[in-house]
Amino acid sequence: RGVITFLAKVGVYDVILPFLLVFTIVFAILDKTKVLGTEKIEGKEVTKKNINSIVAFVISFLVIASTKLVAVINEVMANIVLLLILVVSFLLLVGVFFGSKEMTLENFPGWTKFFMITLFIGIILIFLNALKWLQQLIELMKFGDSQWAPTVVLLIIVLSFMLFITKDPKSKKTEKSD
Repeated sequence: RGVITFLAKVGVYDVILPFLLVFTIVFAILDKTKVLGTEKIEGKEVTKKNINSIVAFVISFLVIASTKLVAVINEVMANIVLLLILVVSFLLLVGVFFGSKEMTLENFPGWTKFFMITLFIGIILIFLNALKWLQQLIELMKFGDSQWAPTVVLLIIVLSFMLFITKDPKSKKTEKSD
């Protein structure tokens, strides 16, 4: 416990780990997308790792300069790990019923998409909560005296009607004549 407290005082959790996380993610995205270009070295086309690393380095420093962003990153990562632990615990409980057989999501057709959508919604809720927007969203959804709900319903109806009217008609199969 003393080591953890010492690491917190030194700033490992507030500076070093968020910096490394942001640097790694940004560098990986820049390297994979090749957005900053490539160069030929010995006939092989490789990404400009030096430019990618400098951009990732600067972005990482800008992120850790904002204490609010670091707090959001710390809260989000802690909650995502908690979500991961819940998923693994659920899979352990389901795996009990399989005995010695291997349990895969392929045994449950359709459940893979359900789990992916559920986890995606969970991650969105985690981000909204970390940004303190979830409580504001809940307050907006209270129907009380506000007129926002009927306005949103009317907008959805109007947009749906517009999409229905402006969509391209489905092309019918034309019969081939010999």
